[in-house]
Amino acid sequence: MKQSNLSRRNFLDKTKVCGLGAASLMFVPSKGSTARATNQTVNENVFGPRAGYTPGVSNLVSMMNWMRGVVIRQVSGMSMKDLDYLHDEDSNTVGAMLLHLAATEKYYALNTFENMSWGSWDTKTKAEWDTPMNLGERGRQIIKGNSLDYYLEKLNSVREATLAELKNRDDDWLFYTDENFVWGPTNNYCKWFHVVEHESNHNGQIKYVGSRVS
Repeated sequence: MKQSNLSRRNFLDKTKVCGLGAASLMFVPSKGSTARATNQTVNENVFGPRAGYTPGVSNLVSMMNWMRGVVIRQVSGMSMKDLDYLHDEDSNTVGAMLLHLAATEKYYALNTFENMSWGSWDTKTKAEWDTPMNLGERGRQIIKGNSLDYYLEKLNSVREATLAELKNRDDDWLFYTDENFVWGPTNNYCKWFHVVEHESNHNGQIKYVGSRVS
């Protein structure tokens, strides 16, 4: 998903999905929760307390890690040829989509952790992440010739920074509403639920493109 093309999607429906989806999938703690789990749940299929995180943030981390595991298993063993395979002139490669996931998470981190307005990042950040964020023809021309390890390192680096930041946040932060976000009033829970939903969406595309690799 290109953030610059937000208007082409029905974000009223998206906001409803974020508002209801996160709550319907898991226990949502009351605002003000500050207690942090001391035990790590080993089974990734059991959402709940994660060491060092407050209850609501633990649920978010559970979702993020579960979805990331699905993506990693999907691309495991892919060669550079597989990652660079272009199904048609309007498609994105698997490699480009993996880098796009990292870019999306990076930008939501800047927005929610550093309170930066969307698109207000510095020139250096834009130089690194705008192309994978926006994809399109420029992405098809530039994002290629990289190994799977390259893409996994990018994903892991961004994710490690995200998880470290989330350990410094509590459930009041999670439920904080940005009144001026591009979709309209949107809380941090919805923003990060969207990051998970967005990754799920591209996982479907990765699966489709991967199945066409000859």
